[in-house]
Amino acid sequence: MRRPVAFVTAIVLFVEAVGIVVINGILATVVKNQDMSLAGLEPAAMFNGTWAMGGVFGLYLALCGLVLLLAGIRDRAPGRVGRIALIICAVVHGVLGALTVGLVGWAAFAFLTVVLGLIVLTLVAYGPEKDADRPVDDVEPSAPATA
Repeated sequence: MRRPVAFVTAIVLFVEAVGIVVINGILATVVKNQDMSLAGLEPAAMFNGTWAMGGVFGLYLALCGLVLLLAGIRDRAPGRVGRIALIICAVVHGVLGALTVGLVGWAAFAFLTVVLGLIVLTLVAYGPEKDADRPVDDVEPSAPATA
């Protein structure tokens, strides 16, 4: 079950990465066409900042998708850095989901919550397996009770 979940989550993150870059590109174009400054900030700076933010966040989502894709292909848990990146990605999706309820609507909240659930499900599915490789005969005896 964990391989298909990792593949689906990777595909969703790749699509989301493209969507984030496209949305930021649209926002950057709107800012550039309005030719207005915000608190004295030049429109070119806002245009470049919006593109940079969209590019960096899109690359981050694509990196998280790549970590999940490799985990699904290898059927092994991501490494420490990969797990940290995925945990941060899950936290960001949770915070953005909470913010989008009021700003964008319930559909965006539902999408971000589904992505959050997929990331968490993948992290839990590839979590450490306790005592799976230890034979039953090797169980340590419990310490005798002392009074």
